Amino acid sequence: MSELEIWLIAVSLAMDCFAVSTASGIIQKKYVWSNMLPMALSFGWFQGMMCAIGWLAFVYFSGWVESVDHWIAFGLLALIGGNMIKESFSEDDEEHHFNPASAWIILTLAVATSIDSLAVGISFACLNYTSIHDIMYPVLIIGLMSLLLSLLGLYLGVTFGKSIEKRLKPELAGGIILVLLGIKILIEHLGLL
Repeated sequence: MSELEIWLIAVSLAMDCFAVSTASGIIQKKYVWSNMLPMALSFGWFQGMMCAIGWLAFVYFSGWVESVDHWIAFGLLALIGGNMIKESFSEDDEEHHFNPASAWIILTLAVATSIDSLAVGISFACLNYTSIHDIMYPVLIIGLMSLLLSLLGLYLGVTFGKSIEKRLKPELAGGIILVLLGIKILIEHLGLL
């Protein structure tokens, strides 16, 4: 696989992180790097590590992972997104509990957005990436791209969130984005597109 192809794969995997980070930035409303960096780092780490895990586990679990990865990603994103949508219709602002800086939310979103990377790691194993040395470059590029696009998404979400918030509740927008992202992953993996 060429270097360009690896970078294109990294960008395509990072687009889910970008979308989720943008929604989180809209909800955060301000630049709080102590909240934003853990999310971006988690997204980058999980994307890279899931690729490595997929590569390592190919021999034992490839059939199982490919048959359910899209359902896991869809379920996690639909659960979080659905909860955000429900909370957006709450009249009492005190009842809005979605916190994109919460460790549990970051972990759940990092796992949900990185499941595709697991499948990509399996595909690298099929393409004769036979040693740790071979797989390290793609893993690092995938993790780095996810980290950078997550930071960009958070930045853009905070920067343009105020104008979006005037037209649409941030939790509703974020919830819709997450649910649509889950549906997109499911449709792609079921071969309906």
